[in-house]
Amino acid sequence: MAAKSAGSALDWGWNHSPATSAALVAGGAYTVATAGTVTGLPASHALLVAGAGAVAQVGADLYQHRPTGHTAARCAAWLTAGGWTAIVLENHTALTWGAAGWWAAGTAAGMTLARGLVRAEATARTERHQRRLQKWANKQAGAWHERLERLFRLEGHQVDGVRPWKGDIGYTVLVTMPSNTPELPADAVRKLAVDLRLPKGGGIQILDGETYGQTLIRVTAVDVLAKVVDLPDGPEDTTVTSIYDGLPLGLKPDGEEARIAVVDECALVVGQTGSGKTNTVNTANAGALRTDNTVVMHIDVTGAGISLPWLHSWAVDGTANVPLIDWTADTIEEAHILCDTVIAGIAARKTGHQDLLTEDDKLTVTHDLPEVLVAVDEIAELTPGLLRKLDTIVNTGRAVRVRVLVCGLRATQDVITAAMKKQSRVRVGMRVSDPEELSHLFPTGGGRINPKAAPYKGCGFYSSPDEDDVVSDPTAFKGYRIKPKQIRALSVAYADRRPQLEPVFLDTEPTLYYASRWGRILPRIYKAKQLAPTTIPYTDMDVLYPPVNEFTGIPITSSTEDDEDGNGGPRVVASTATTATIPAGPQARVGGDLLTTMLDAARPTPGPSSLDDSTGIQADFGRVIQQAGTPQNRPNPVPQLLADAHNAVVAAGGRMHTADLAALLEMEPLVLGAELGKLLREVDIERPGKGTVRAGKDNESKLGYTAETFAAAIRAYNLRDGQ
Repeated sequence: MAAKSAGSALDWGWNHSPATSAALVAGGAYTVATAGTVTGLPASHALLVAGAGAVAQVGADLYQHRPTGHTAARCAAWLTAGGWTAIVLENHTALTWGAAGWWAAGTAAGMTLARGLVRAEATARTERHQRRLQKWANKQAGAWHERLERLFRLEGHQVDGVRPWKGDIGYTVLVTMPSNTPELPADAVRKLAVDLRLPKGGGIQILDGETYGQTLIRVTAVDVLAKVVDLPDGPEDTTVTSIYDGLPLGLKPDGEEARIAVVDECALVVGQTGSGKTNTVNTANAGALRTDNTVVMHIDVTGAGISLPWLHSWAVDGTANVPLIDWTADTIEEAHILCDTVIAGIAARKTGHQDLLTEDDKLTVTHDLPEVLVAVDEIAELTPGLLRKLDTIVNTGRAVRVRVLVCGLRATQDVITAAMKKQSRVRVGMRVSDPEELSHLFPTGGGRINPKAAPYKGCGFYSSPDEDDVVSDPTAFKGYRIKPKQIRALSVAYADRRPQLEPVFLDTEPTLYYASRWGRILPRIYKAKQLAPTTIPYTDMDVLYPPVNEFTGIPITSSTEDDEDGNGGPRVVASTATTATIPAGPQARVGGDLLTTMLDAARPTPGPSSLDDSTGIQADFGRVIQQAGTPQNRPNPVPQLLADAHNAVVAAGGRMHTADLAALLEMEPLVLGAELGKLLREVDIERPGKGTVRAGKDNESKLGYTAETFAAAIRAYNLRDGQ
């Protein structure tokens, strides 16, 4: 079944210009005259209808306060059409050239009259509005002149103008200050707010004007932050935009749109549970997907929650022919593959697009060379290895237009890495209960933030570089509300404009697993749900899974080892007797540097050795299979329980729930958890995601352990003892 097209839907709206409306009325009159001649319709009926139309027209014009002359002209048009229809019905001449000629002339005159009347009325409305606005501005200017004189004893000042804001939210007062008092006192904001009796959500902002001595007083008279502001989705709000325009988040207290720039900068979004953080991320998604020069990828290992609403129209309904989100990493393993691909793509762009960097040291984003925006939700659930890879993307992707939007519960270093925070000049803090959290997120200007200035759900503060690359002080805003139903509609509207990654980005080793990504992902996030036919082009292929490093549990996506996570490079196969180096490949999955450290730590003092001398660690492709009696002068630093637990988790695929691990080790779950907790705390190793992992047949999220955690602990024990 082909995907439904949004463009094929019929529009039943009555959207006509005045001229076409007049033509439709004339066409109706001719139809009545023709049909009435055949059926014997009395001429009086036409006059009765025309009279009723004229009376209705008078009522409508009186309600809309139209000029009397315009009302008379419209009534005359109704009566003229009715009179012509009555004459034709009486004489049975509807199909004669004479009647048709008079009808055509009357139609042309009616269309011209309708267009002229509407233009004249629009001009009259504009003039009336301008007169009312000028009258209001003059009144406000006089009131402000008196107010400044009364509150601050000013003399010689001049109120040059008052300009209202869009939506009657507030206004700006332009004041020329006297030379002996160039600025208002420090308590002016408080005094003016009290004198105006502004609501709690309103306020006063005093700024410098374009010249010395000019002062702008911005008055917010309505509590915008208390309103529910839906994301605009009319035809004018879904036109194609560019990532250079920034991403809209909501409205500032003065009614202007709050936007963040993510072309050159990474973004950091934090907020406590229930603050509207996820809604803000989806609003940013909507802004990025509205463009035609941005590829959006997601990392959300807690169930792909930020992706599912945007994938529904493609994967389930079949109304969008392409996935709006280019890649969704719903597991730790998939996130590693995604990050490896992006890191390799960054390197490929730097070398493959050198000819495009002649005028600037940064790539220019286009539909054929899109920006890559990686949105990461629930950053606290990621492993240290993934955080290191995200740091690499953050640190190296700016010049080639690869940026990261990170979302977390707090901006503290136990959640957000130092690199992410330092490189994220765009910062968004949703509603919090502790002012210190905002001060930590906004080191500049954060000390003056009062959380009570944004007390409602969906409110927050943001700072972003402006056109001059100057980061503004944190400003309050109310986020747009976007609902799943609206997301599905926007997904259909935005599907046809989605760009694709260019060949240079995809010409890397990790992209071997890029094409079949949806074949891996969709069965996990939709399970047994029936998928739409629109997914077939993305799943009707051989699904590739990269080999997994048995020691760390991390997928191997390249043949060269780039970091300590063990992705590629030579692999070490070791025993108590020999060590040998073999080429990287699916059968060779050992993290060489880490395993060598373990073996060196347990190696006995020089002397004869044999296979029966249990004085070290025996290993088979990264798995510790035996650990026993070391000499007294060099005790083994790795606890036996830690090694056994590591072996079991590696054999299970890299992740295991505590209950399953306890059953395998023949221990009580509470006892095992307590003992392993002591061993990990001994070397300051913490489990990511508050100790929860997704494992088992149902991929449930429960307390458990990862091979990566145990591997880090084993290495820490070796390093602590100086081995």
